[in-house]
Amino acid sequence: MTNSKSDNVSKPASLNKTLISGLFWVLLANLLVKPLWLLGIEVGVQNAVGTEMYGFYIGIFNLTYIFNILLDLGVTNYNTRNIAQYPHLISKHLSGILSIKLLLLALYVVVTFSVGALLGYDTQQFHLLALLSFNQFLSSMILYLRSNFEGLLMFKWDSLLSVMDRVLMIAICGVMLWGPTRGSMTIFKFAYAQTAAYLITATLALWVLVHKTKLRGLRWNKPFTLAILKKSLPFALLVLLMASYNRLDPVLLQLLSPDGAGDYNAGVYAGAFRLLDALTMIAYLVSVPLLPIFSKMTKKHEVNGELGETVRMMFSMMMVFAVTASCALASMDNDLMTLFYDSNEADYAAVFRIVIFCIIPISTTYVFGTLLTAAGKLKSLNIFALASLVINILVNILLIPSMGAKGSAFAALTAQMFMAVAQVVAAVKIFKLKPSIGYILKMMVFALIIVGCALCIPYLQWWLALSGVAIVAVGVAIALRLIDLRSLFRIIKNEK
Repeated sequence: MTNSKSDNVSKPASLNKTLISGLFWVLLANLLVKPLWLLGIEVGVQNAVGTEMYGFYIGIFNLTYIFNILLDLGVTNYNTRNIAQYPHLISKHLSGILSIKLLLLALYVVVTFSVGALLGYDTQQFHLLALLSFNQFLSSMILYLRSNFEGLLMFKWDSLLSVMDRVLMIAICGVMLWGPTRGSMTIFKFAYAQTAAYLITATLALWVLVHKTKLRGLRWNKPFTLAILKKSLPFALLVLLMASYNRLDPVLLQLLSPDGAGDYNAGVYAGAFRLLDALTMIAYLVSVPLLPIFSKMTKKHEVNGELGETVRMMFSMMMVFAVTASCALASMDNDLMTLFYDSNEADYAAVFRIVIFCIIPISTTYVFGTLLTAAGKLKSLNIFALASLVINILVNILLIPSMGAKGSAFAALTAQMFMAVAQVVAAVKIFKLKPSIGYILKMMVFALIIVGCALCIPYLQWWLALSGVAIVAVGVAIALRLIDLRSLFRIIKNEK
C-alpha cells in the first residue's frame, strides 16, 4: 500500500516535470527564431513591398488561414489528446490519418477557390491564393506530424520541427532582402520562399515518424476515417470559429473600408498586429505541452489539488508576462512603430496601442481553453467561440466605416475579452477551482505596479524603460509569489 501511494503521488510531480521540460525546449527554440522572423523578415518584407501590397497579401493569407481547418477538421488536436492517452495507437493512426489529410486537401481547395470567386478575385489574386493554399496544406501537415511528437511527450523533436520552417524562410528571405539580390523581394517571391521551407520541414518530420513507427504505407479504411472525423468534428468547429474571429479583421477591412482604402487599412492592421502575433506565439508555445499534460490529469481524475496547482502556476506565469508586455509596449507605441516601419508610423501606432492589450485575454484562453479542451468540454467552447465571432463581426461592421483599422482593433479586443471571461467562468465551475481572495489581491497589486511603471516609460529611452519594467515585473511577481520559485525547483527536481 505504501509503494502504491508513493507511486500515485509521484505521477503529478512527474507530469509537471515533463511540462516544465517541454516548455523549456519549445520556448528556447522559438524565442531564438520566431521573433527574428516576425520582427525582422516580415517587417522587412512589408517595408520592401509597401503597406498596400502587404495588405493585399495579408487579406488573402488570412482567408486561407480561416479555412485552414478544412485541411484538418480537428484531427491534430484530437490526435495530440488521443496519443497522449493511448500512445500504442500511433502506428495505426499515422497511416490512416495521412490518407485523410490528402482527401481534405481537395475539399479545402474547392472551398477557398469558391470563396475567392464570390469575392471577385482577379487572376493575380487567384495566383496568390493558390500559392498560399498549398502553403497552408504543408503547414497543416507539419502541425499534424508534430502532434504525434507532442502526444508522445517528445518535446525536443517537437521544438526542432517548430522552428525549422522559419529558420529556412529566414535564410531564403534574408538573402533577397539584404544579400546580393537585395531589392528583389516581391510578395510572390515571399510566398514561394514559404513553400520551399514548409516542404523541406514536412518531409523531415514525416521521415522521422516513418522511421520510428515502421510505417509501410498509407492505408485507406472507411470505418476508421468516419470514426476519426466524427470524433474530430467538435475540434474542427472550434478551430474554425476561433480562426474566424482571430483572423477575419483584415478581410473585413478590405470589404468594408470606404474610398478604396481596404488594402491600406489591412496593411496597417497587419503591421500593428505583428508584435501582438509575436507575443501570442509565446503564449501558444506555453500551451502546447499543456494539452497532453491536462489530458493525462483529467483522464486520471486528478482534478483536485494537483490540477489546481498546475492551472494556477501556468495562469500566474501567463499573466505576469501578458500584463507586463501589454502595458509596457502600449506606452512605447510611437517609438516601436517608428523603429519597425519606414512610413505611416502614426497610423500603425494608433492601432497598436489598442490591439496589444489583446495579449491578456489571449494568454488567459491558452490556459483555460486548453484545460476545457483536454476535458472534452467542446460544446461549451464552441458556443463561446460562436458568440465571440458574432461580437467581432458586429463591432467591425459598426466601427470600420468611421474608424478604419482602429475599429477592427476594438472589435478584436472586445471579442477576445468575452472569450477569456467565458472560459474562466466555465473552468471554475466545472473543475471547482477556487482562487483565494489573497491571490486575486496579489494579481491586482501586481497589475497596478506595472501600470505605474509603464506610465514612466515615455520619460526614458525605450530600451532602458523596457528592461527596467521587465526587471520590476519579475521581482514583484517573485515577491508576491505569483511566480513560486520553490515550486518550480521542486517540480524540476521531481521532489514531493
